[in-house]
This record gives sequence, C-alpha cells and structure tokens, in this order.
Amino acid sequence: MMTTNRRQLLSGSGLALLAGMVPGAAGAQAPVAGTPDLFVGTGGHGHTFPGASLPFGMAQLSPDTDNARWDACSGYHKDDGSIMGFSHTHLSGTGIGDMLDVLVVPTRGPLELKPGKLGDPDGGYRQRFSDGHAEPGYYRVRLESGVLAELTVTERVGLHRYRFPQGPGHILIDFAHMILDSWDKGALIENASLALASDGMLTGSRQVNRWAKGRNIHFAMQLSRRPDRVAFFGDDDRPTAKGATSVTGRSLKVALFFDDAGKAPILIKTGVSAVAVEGARAALAAEAPGWNFDGVRKAAHNLWARDLDSIRVEGGTEAQRTIMASALYHAFLAPTLFTDRDGRYVGLDRQVHQAPAGQPAFSTYSTWDTYRALHPLLTLVRPEQAAMFTHDLIRQTRESPYGPPVWPLQGVETGTMIGWHSVVIMAEAKAKGIVADYAAAWPNIRRRAFDRTFKDSDSSLGRGDYYDRGYIPADKVWESVSRTQEYAYDDWAMAVLADAAGAHDDAAALRKRSRNYRNVIDAKIGFARPKFSDGKWWTPYDPIQLGHMPKPWWRDYTEANGWQATFLNQHDVHGLIAHMGGDKAFEARLDALFNAPSTLPENAPPDISGLVGQYAHGNEPNQHVAYLYAYCGAPWKTQAMVRRLMVEMYKADPDGVIGNDDCGQTSAWFIMSALGFYPVDPVSATYVFGSPLFDRVEVAVGHGRTLRITAEGNGAQNPYVQSVRWNGRPYTRNWISHADLVKGGELVFRMGPAPSRFGTAPADRPPSFGQAAV
Repeated sequence: MMTTNRRQLLSGSGLALLAGMVPGAAGAQAPVAGTPDLFVGTGGHGHTFPGASLPFGMAQLSPDTDNARWDACSGYHKDDGSIMGFSHTHLSGTGIGDMLDVLVVPTRGPLELKPGKLGDPDGGYRQRFSDGHAEPGYYRVRLESGVLAELTVTERVGLHRYRFPQGPGHILIDFAHMILDSWDKGALIENASLALASDGMLTGSRQVNRWAKGRNIHFAMQLSRRPDRVAFFGDDDRPTAKGATSVTGRSLKVALFFDDAGKAPILIKTGVSAVAVEGARAALAAEAPGWNFDGVRKAAHNLWARDLDSIRVEGGTEAQRTIMASALYHAFLAPTLFTDRDGRYVGLDRQVHQAPAGQPAFSTYSTWDTYRALHPLLTLVRPEQAAMFTHDLIRQTRESPYGPPVWPLQGVETGTMIGWHSVVIMAEAKAKGIVADYAAAWPNIRRRAFDRTFKDSDSSLGRGDYYDRGYIPADKVWESVSRTQEYAYDDWAMAVLADAAGAHDDAAALRKRSRNYRNVIDAKIGFARPKFSDGKWWTPYDPIQLGHMPKPWWRDYTEANGWQATFLNQHDVHGLIAHMGGDKAFEARLDALFNAPSTLPENAPPDISGLVGQYAHGNEPNQHVAYLYAYCGAPWKTQAMVRRLMVEMYKADPDGVIGNDDCGQTSAWFIMSALGFYPVDPVSATYVFGSPLFDRVEVAVGHGRTLRITAEGNGAQNPYVQSVRWNGRPYTRNWISHADLVKGGELVFRMGPAPSRFGTAPADRPPSFGQAAV
C-alpha cells in the first residue's frame, strides 16, 4: 500500500506523489455502471464472502473454507487453500461469525464425515480447488475431486449444479457445520432433525446457540436425481439402522450416494426458513418450481444489474471503478430478508408474527456500524428499500423486550456493541421524509430512554448513572467513555422520534441530555478521558491506552482509544469545538490526531486498523472524523484527507477493504466519499462536502430522478474544491441537504491543486445541533 507523508498531503505539497492514481477525464464516454469483483474483501480482515446472493436476499449460498478463526467470520478467506463445502447462509463483513447453515459437500472416493483441519486438507472431506469465479448471483469452482460446482439463488432458495466425472460419487449434507469459537460454551446445536420423504425431499431443522443464541433454521431440499443409497448419521457420527429415513439429535449428517454420478449433472435446490419447514417448502414451490438453473442465474444477474446501475461513473482508474462497483455490491447484501413467502417471521420476542403486505421483515442489522453511511446511502439510491427497513425497525421495536434493536440476527437480539442505534436509522428516515408510523415505536423507545427498570442488555449498561450524573463512571461500567457519547447521540435521535410522536417535552429533555457527551471530554487537555464516580479524571492520562485498568479485558472505550474517542461526537460538532477552545484549538487537535505516532497498546483489538496517525479508518468510530475540519473553517484539510483515504485504504484486491466491511458500512464510506459528500450526522439529513473521486457520476435517486455530479479539472494533483455550482448557480455552502439532492439536478465541483477559501466562511460551514438546514 502506498504511503504518503501526511504533513505533505495536508499542506498541499505532496499531491504529486498520487499522480496517476486519480487521472483526469477518461474520454467522452457517458458514465457507466462498473463491474464488481466479489473477491474484494475476502482477504485481509474484510470478512466478506464471494458466493451467490440477491440484493438483501435470505439465501446467501457460498463456499466455506474455514469455520474456526476470526478471519473466517463469513466462512471464507481467500488465502485458504481448500473448500469444506457450500452452505446457504452467511454474514458479510462482520467481526463475529454465525450462520453457515446446511453445508453441501459434493465429492468422490471414500465417505468422510469430518472436514479435517485447514492445514491438512487431505485429512477429511475438505477439497483443494481451482478456477474460482464469482459474479453477482453466481459462483463457480472446480474441486480436486473433479467436480465442477456452480451456485445461484432466488430470494429464499439456493440452487446448486454439480458436474461429476464418470463413475461413483456422493453428496454429504453436514447439518452439524457451523461457525466455531473457543469461547463457545454448552450445546451449540439442539433439537436437530433430518428426514427424507417418499417424494425424495430432504427436510431438516435445528436450533443453534452460537452468537444469535437460540436461533432456528429449517430447510427443504430436492435433488434432480434420486440417489442410489442414503445413509444417515447421528451424534458422534453414529450410523443409523439400515434403511432409516430420519435421524434426530444434535450433530447430524446424511450422505447421498450415486453409482454413476457423472452420467448427468446433479442439481440441488434448498429452501430456507426461520419459521418452519413448511416455509422452506413453500419457497421451493414458488421460487424454484423446475430445474432451470441457467434461467435462475440470468434472473439473478438482471436483478443485480438493475441495482448496480444506480450509480454510474466516468473517470478514475480502472481499479477505482472496480472498487466503486464492488463497494456498491457489498452495500446491497444486508440487512437480509427474514420473512417466509406467506409473510411470517420470528420477532425479537421469539414469537412468530405476520408482516403486513409489502412490508417484509429483515435480519442482520449491524446498526452500530451501518447507521453511519450504509443507511444514508440507501435513503439516497434505494429509498423504497430504506422505507422497508424503517417499517421493519418500527415493528421490531414494538416487539422486542429490549425496545429499539441493537444487533438483531435471525430473530435474536444479540445486544452486540453499545447503544441502540436503530433509533438513528429511524430518526434519519423521519428527517428525510420517509412516511411511517413512528409514534407506534415511541412507547418502547421511551422506555429505553427514561425507564430505569426497562430490561438492559450489554449494549445499554450504565443508564442509571448516565441519567443521574450525566456520564457513566469508568470504575463502574466498562467502555464508559464511549457509552456516554454514544448514548448521547441516541438521545439526539430519540428526540426526533419523540417529536414525531407528539411527545415534545420528552424531545426537549432528550436534546438537552444529548449534550452529556461533553462530560467525558476534558476541555483542559482536549481529550476524551475516563471519569470516576467521585468526579475525578483518570491520571496520569495516556490517550493511546484503551483503559485505566491494567487488566487487558477492561476498556474505557469501545474498539478505540482516547485519541479516537475524542472525536466521536456527530450531532453537536460546533458545541464540541467550543468546548475544546474554538476553531483553531479544534483544528490543531485534529491535526494532532492525523499526525500522532501510529502506535497501539498490546491489548488493542484487531478492529483498530487502517491507521493514519491515531485515526483508524478500519473501524467505524472514526469514519466521519476527516470531515470535521469543515466545521472549524478548514475544509481543504477534509478534502485532502478524504482523497488520501480513498486512495490508500481501498484496493481492487482481496485485501482491498482496510478492516471488517461490517455489512457494507466501510464500503458505503467509500461510495459516499467518492460522490463528494458524507453524512457526518445522518439525523440532520445533510451531507458535508469532501473531494469527489470521479470526473462524472450519475446517481439514480428514485422516482425517475437523476443526480449528476461533475468534478471539473479533477485529478491526482487537484483534490481541492475551488467552487461549487448547484443546478447552474454558484453555491457557497460546504454542505447540501438530502431534500435538495433527491430532487435530482446537477452538482458541479471545480477542482484545483491548492486550497481555496471555498466553504470557510462561518455562514457556509455545515450546521449541527439543530441549526437550520435550509
């Protein structure tokens, strides 16, 4: 990865070092949709998978190379040399693993019931592979057994096509396959069953106690050819009696044998459901009634082509166009569909509910990550999908014993990370004019906001102290500094929802409380700092450390240290600037962040990655920070740093995502920044200008409208905005509202090689804390 002296770049003297990486106009052709590389993010720590999925689909059918280490959270890592098989559910870019349901293993030779170890692919049913190919909605690979495997999908069904060499072969269904981890305790699988019906349909159910503890998965599977023999295996791989057609237990498998597997392709179609086997059967019947694999593949291709055409670009390098298309692909993988075809789904109360027509339920809401850029992106390019998510989150808020969702996965509230940031997604939707019954969610949101007795999870610890003291003491609750600030941001979002419900006194109280973030920012030293129950600060303070206690598991910050947590605030940036001593002091503190030594303590989690000084682009708490220069009158520093981050932190390679992609959030940062603007505070429904990467972009913003973005004079040496025109008229503000952008129109940036005065006047700086965004 190219390294550039950050002082040079920020001073404007190092731009020649980036020459050729962002070329000027690439010709007169119109902007076009790019071609994504589905292997981007499958290496390094990106944690993505390359298999077949539809946009926001339930079935995500992909090869699994490993299930037992952190870099296998998605089940796949590009550096692995063998494939275990192909499972039907995956997570994209997460920092915790789960799913990998219903593993299908097509192979030849003696039957193996264990996968073997990653380092010894000859020790089990693992197979080396070659010629891997992935495109939206389709995956293909050749296994060392000679089997050519192909995968495609509908919304709820995974389709396989296996071409065996001549001679015998078999297909193993490993229903014990799942993500494993050393801290898992107890029975990981319960109530598992497999059964083969007289019509040849194989069905199964199991309850999984991994990350989403107690989630259920049901499947129905059909094969295009009847096997010659079937063998079931129960716990400890004990074979059942000869002729058995079912098995129950915890660790179950079934092997399907074909005497001449190669005489014709063997096709498999598998419907999945979280509700019941009947839901999986219904998916098969409606979505894959025949055996037209190529027709399903073509339909998947067409769906992806429609969505990937929502942003078309011209200019940049070929690699950057690939990065853009790949990022857009990853931004459309989650949240994932969670209703059966009849509208049934499992709510966060673990009960089966019926979704209203046209308002399906979804899963895989990584809200701590995705509220920042992924959901704002969807409000811009997929407003109808954003509306679906809004209706769903309101419904899930009403059903959950915890109130507004935190990290719901497959009908289970995992409570992962801190805060309850689904309120941000709902408040942003309200601020952007998405029509929904926000008042219906308010009672359970209010309980989370004010009721001390309301059920807590790990995400909401310390609320009592937060109410009483205005901060969470570091000697009582871990990650207290980050919690105080993130609870304050959720207060800001909840105030919007309170107003929507007519609870205006509550809204006023929440807006006042949203300034609690200042209570863990020590203005004397200009840092976020742990504060104890007696009101005293941690001394001696070290901003590089993660916590005041020597125990490695205790942290005062969430996946951050004092440097990174100092700039968590998103909604009251001008208030933070004043608290830290004004524009110049704040600018100097930002400079210090980006210029500090990139050292971390030994107990730092791997999530803190992509360092520029102490700024960490590979993790979400800092991803808005480069844009904060715009608030203190130095937008040219935002422009230089954002351009640098786009160039250095992303590549068109498997390790091209600098940290976990986190359900598309890190990809969404690139997309929004490449367009030339970013939602520092999504709830404000405004975007702060940065430095557009491409010469021309066309964005479909819904209702047949198009937003056209042009960067005149763009190039590696010209990252600085000289002036802006909006719909042909000079535009002096360094930000723009969502309401303007979604009308469509033309946004023109004139770029240059040196900083300008554009956007530096106080009246042209981005608003915060409810300043009029008009």
